[in-house]
Amino acid sequence: MTPRDPVTTVPDFRCGYVTIIGRPNVGKSTLLNRLLEQKLSITSRKPQTTRWHLLGIKTDDRHQVIYIDTPGIQTKHKNALNRRMKREALDTLQQVDVIVFMLEALKWTETDEYIFSLVRERKPSLIILINKVDKLKDKSALLPFMEEIAAGTGGTQDIIPVSAKTGANLDVFEEKIKALLPINPPLFPADQISDRNERFFASEFIREKLFKKLGDELPYNIAVTIDEFKDSEKLVTIHATIWVGSTSQKAIVIGKDGLVLKTVGESARKDLEAFLQRKVFLKTWVKVKKQWAENESALKQLGY
Repeated sequence: MTPRDPVTTVPDFRCGYVTIIGRPNVGKSTLLNRLLEQKLSITSRKPQTTRWHLLGIKTDDRHQVIYIDTPGIQTKHKNALNRRMKREALDTLQQVDVIVFMLEALKWTETDEYIFSLVRERKPSLIILINKVDKLKDKSALLPFMEEIAAGTGGTQDIIPVSAKTGANLDVFEEKIKALLPINPPLFPADQISDRNERFFASEFIREKLFKKLGDELPYNIAVTIDEFKDSEKLVTIHATIWVGSTSQKAIVIGKDGLVLKTVGESARKDLEAFLQRKVFLKTWVKVKKQWAENESALKQLGY
């Protein structure tokens, strides 16, 4: 992701930051990947898969939209890791141009109410995005739900129904975003799609494959660090450590005869080769750091 091509600007070029916020599993990361037409954010059915904010940059000849994917905000679990993720999400509300508050179609929870209370007083423009309309069996229920949301939130912001999975109505959403951006020159080169480096994506892709392979069997307190990242012209060599909170969790991640770890590694390697456009040699180890998700010092050691 080395910048190469500068943006040729026009006099009324628009550029700004758009943060996407909501509770876990409403589809924020899926939305970012669909908007960029490239996988940047990892996804899974496990709540709060996203742990860091991530910039996804989309540039055309008249606009540069800097989307910010954020960890899902929840109110139940309050260990050190969850407190850090909540701060990570809320910090993105500062000095942005547009806030996208994302909901799931026909669902309004206490957590949604809490998040809306945090964003409603902010000065940036606010859009309420209702996702997963593709899952609705009764489409006629959508309009009454939108009217209810409008009445409950003051009715002063746009409410747009979409499907991040299929892309339905995202063109309407994108045009609205572009219209709300301030007139500014671009902040990033035209070909740059994120602020994160390749080591970051390597660790995230491995973590995603662990989530998808093990599902509910996998403990939530799992982390991945990159110990070595060597990039030659034809081959990228990556050494990674998977951190778990107990010896029993280590056994789950390795699997019988090492089969789980091997499967996860092969799947992650394929994603990384597609992302990096080069061959990848990936080696992984599993280590125990007891109760790391409860410990602020351990979090810092693991890169949080």
